Amino acid sequence: MPERRSQPNPSVSVDLIHDGGDWPEPARLAVLIDRAAVAVADRPSLVAGALDVTVVLSSDAAVAVLNAQFRGKDKPTNVLSFPAGPSAPPGTLGEIVLALETVEREAHDDGITVTDHVQHLVVHGLLHLLGFDHEAAEAAERMEQLEIAILANLGIANPYTAALETGTKE
Repeated sequence: MPERRSQPNPSVSVDLIHDGGDWPEPARLAVLIDRAAVAVADRPSLVAGALDVTVVLSSDAAVAVLNAQFRGKDKPTNVLSFPAGPSAPPGTLGEIVLALETVEREAHDDGITVTDHVQHLVVHGLLHLLGFDHEAAEAAERMEQLEIAILANLGIANPYTAALETGTKE
């Protein structure tokens, strides 16, 4: 059962569920996940009103099951986003599920910290829940530019070039 925690921005609520995996420094991750959600919510062109999301820290095994069930892909992935249903309270976006082993492997392969990668994936997942996707080239470019700008505000380098961007394109 998630525990509602106080947020740095009262219009942002993140419920954190630890569903599996030996996640490093869960208390620190909770703070960083909150910061990532606030960074998205602080962009008025993206979010109007309250934002309520659940972030699930899970394992590759559990995410592989979800990925197979909902996307027809029988393998783990780094992040899955599940929009809230029509009967959810106003402002409830849905759930973001992270797979520990994949997140750790990608962070290692990219030479970045797990915490920076987690924040990137939370931003990425929130953008999906807000209606963004990366299926078409133009949509992918728009989503990537938003991610880069939001992450720059968090002091995190561009995950697509590893450079810290100073512009705040939107």
